Amino acid sequence: MPAFVPPDFDIPRRLETPDFILRPLTIHDLLKDYAAVMTSVERLQGVFGPGSDWPRPDMTLEEDLADLGWHQVEFERRTSFAFTVMAPDEGQCLGCAYLYPSERAGFDAKAYCWVRASAADLDAALFAAFRDWLLSAWPFARVAFPGREIAWADWTAADLSGS
Repeated sequence: MPAFVPPDFDIPRRLETPDFILRPLTIHDLLKDYAAVMTSVERLQGVFGPGSDWPRPDMTLEEDLADLGWHQVEFERRTSFAFTVMAPDEGQCLGCAYLYPSERAGFDAKAYCWVRASAADLDAALFAAFRDWLLSAWPFARVAFPGREIAWADWTAADLSGS
């Protein structure tokens, strides 16, 4: 399997806007991340597709810690990239953004992002900033945004074989 990003690619680690900051998600973000997720369970269900059960209403703090730890390891290994979306003062987690290799033919990567329920008014701005950043600062020709620019039915029906 080819590397997700070239070995010499300098991973962008920060995107700042007047409304939020994206930076790598780590275990140190646990309490803020957990609060964002658990206050927004209904809003977030389906972010990763109609078959996803994330986040479960009974997700524990320990389960979230395990998720954050895995995201941190994947980031360090350069196999996928998870970013926390923080308020400019870093006082509150507003959401997350994720970048994964695409298993679908015709796409180099797939990306997802979400905002907590209390920051729903930032959803369009986060998506636009994240999309523009991926297309301008990352080494991908085509990034898929399932559930946003591609309907879930079309994404799940896409040819997985690459032929």
